[in-house]
Amino acid sequence: MAPTDPSAGWLRGTLQLSVAAVLAEGDRHGYALVQRLAEHGLGTVRGGALYPVLGRMETDGLVEARWEPGNGGPGRKVYRLTDAGRAGLRDEIAHWQEFSAAMDRLMSQTQQELR
Repeated sequence: MAPTDPSAGWLRGTLQLSVAAVLAEGDRHGYALVQRLAEHGLGTVRGGALYPVLGRMETDGLVEARWEPGNGGPGRKVYRLTDAGRAGLRDEIAHWQEFSAAMDRLMSQTQQELR
């Protein structure tokens, strides 16, 4: 298996969780979300992947969006994690930690067998 950009594989399956984690830090517009995800080392997320996730999260009541005027430019849609989104994030963090621990065990065992 060749190494891949995280956004091409694993991030796709964890994008909603990653977006929620960034929004837990504070309200952000789409481009700021993309920047923050990249700062965390998660690669470049394209709008074509991000905005459908944000739309689903909004439909599910996990985020709220509001329009803010732009500084000399167009307005921006700013997203905020709702109370339901925060509760869901807490649950998903617990599930992620269990999953991550199981994957760590599997990969450690596999790494030993490959030596």
